[in-house]
Amino acid sequence: MGEQDLPFGMRDLFGLSEGTGWLFLVIFEATVVMYLAVNFQFAPPAAAFAALLVMMVAALVVLVFPVDPLPWPATAYVAAAGPVAMALTVPWVDSPSGFSHQLWTAYPTSYLLSMLVLRGRIGSAWLGVAAAAAVLVTLGVFTDWYPETVVRALTPVATVGAVTVFMAIVRPTQRTLRELGSQANRRASTEAALVAATAERDRQLARLDRVARPMLARVAAGRTLTDDEREQCRLLEAELRDGLRAPDLVTERLSAAARGARGRGVEVTLLDDGGFRGVPEWVRRHVIDAAVDALEAAESGTVTVRVLPVGRRWVATVLAAAPSGDRRVEIDTAGQVRVCA
Repeated sequence: MGEQDLPFGMRDLFGLSEGTGWLFLVIFEATVVMYLAVNFQFAPPAAAFAALLVMMVAALVVLVFPVDPLPWPATAYVAAAGPVAMALTVPWVDSPSGFSHQLWTAYPTSYLLSMLVLRGRIGSAWLGVAAAAAVLVTLGVFTDWYPETVVRALTPVATVGAVTVFMAIVRPTQRTLRELGSQANRRASTEAALVAATAERDRQLARLDRVARPMLARVAAGRTLTDDEREQCRLLEAELRDGLRAPDLVTERLSAAARGARGRGVEVTLLDDGGFRGVPEWVRRHVIDAAVDALEAAESGTVTVRVLPVGRRWVATVLAAAPSGDRRVEIDTAGQVRVCA
């Protein structure tokens, strides 16, 4: 089933935010209580309370689930709640004077089943209507009620029928609204990606201008570079490469430590596979601190700092390999540091 063919959701229909959604739920529950409170006047308290509890839970279930269509277990409970409540309360109504009392449970039943239609369970709602009718007709057969009283008490038929027709009318509009919403989301996503790419490009250009412009100006001027300047070019090239291969690792402090280590003859490699996504900023700081410590302590050999892919137990590793021995530092997603010598 495609996105455009999904049933019309409650939030789509009413535009419910979190606050107004809970307000709607409170009003709906209060309506159920108001109707079913009358049952306490003629039905045994236990039966009236059981019917009230069943209907209140059904009202909660039909509104709180965030996905449409409503899951089948919840659908089955909501469809059966009204007929069960009727079976608990209607037998105690005296005929014919109790006609008005027969409608008190039928009214909230019709509202619950109408909500099922809105939640994408039209067939289940009509099964609930049929079950409610079966309960009322069966009770009418075994009591001395007038037949027209039972027929007039079948209010869910009219209510659910009207809501079903309404849903059939608004479904094309719903598909259009979903398509427009999808297009708006795609445009927003594209625009956000362009903004992020532009911001990253500007940041990289600003950094390049800051660290490379003086040396590039000397090269453009045609000056012969000294050995020290050639060494600066080598270190500058490595630093710019770090910014491309590990942008989330590069800070002023780490870049300075890497530059110093390379100046001492240490081979430094920085790699970023995206593991910083989804972890707190202070975990990233722990990784950078461990990398800076390893770089400042290294006098020879190699230092490899790698941010691991998302989903690994360890966020990053810092491996310092030297003639005197290797030292491996691992930082997990909780910021805990493990050192393996």
